[in-house]
Amino acid sequence: MSDTGPLQSLQRVQELDLELDRLRAEEASIPDALRDARAQQERLNNDLEDTEITLEGVEKQIRGLEQDLTGTQEQTRRAKEEQEKNAFDARAQSQYGSRIQMLSERAEEMAEDLTPLRERQRELSERASGLRGEHRALRPELEALETQDEARVQALRDQGEGARQERARLVAGIDARTVKEYDHIRKAKKGLGLVEIRGGRCTGCNVMLPVNVQQKAAQGKLPPVKCPSCGRFLIKLG
Repeated sequence: MSDTGPLQSLQRVQELDLELDRLRAEEASIPDALRDARAQQERLNNDLEDTEITLEGVEKQIRGLEQDLTGTQEQTRRAKEEQEKNAFDARAQSQYGSRIQMLSERAEEMAEDLTPLRERQRELSERASGLRGEHRALRPELEALETQDEARVQALRDQGEGARQERARLVAGIDARTVKEYDHIRKAKKGLGLVEIRGGRCTGCNVMLPVNVQQKAAQGKLPPVKCPSCGRFLIKLG
């Protein structure tokens, strides 16, 4: 193996890393159809939740009014019974009559208030039912898309398995400290931890390198020479 062997191996590691980066980015890229279906499901869930909360509030109002109406109707019934039993003169009849009229008017107002609430309840119930139907109709499509995406992701992972294995073999033959520093530089420098010297320049940052740096990098020895500008490892081929 030539003196540049370890750096050439590291360069191949970087090629594999960039390929694995591409596969990971593709894996994370959600297909439009799946994204749209998920967004639709989320919208349906949110709309249904809002509708059910509103419906619950309306039904609570209805229950309260119905209880009040039942109580008022019971008061009216008792007042009429008492009128029959106890109203022996015109004054008593008038007093009971006024009370019965007041209770009846109150009951009528409650019944009138219940009408729009029950209509609102019907509308909300129909809307909730419709949203549940849309959700049920969407589920098979979404499940199929999720299954397709799982297969897509698995295919990408399988595609990268060879690269991961080759990388592991190469890394095993390179100084561990060099590999660790390369990984650190690559993470900080947008995927490139090792760059070539071309025309006396660092291809990572395009800075003209001092002659002594070029000469030292050309020796291809470990530890690798770093670009004094961007800090990447340097390799000179040819």
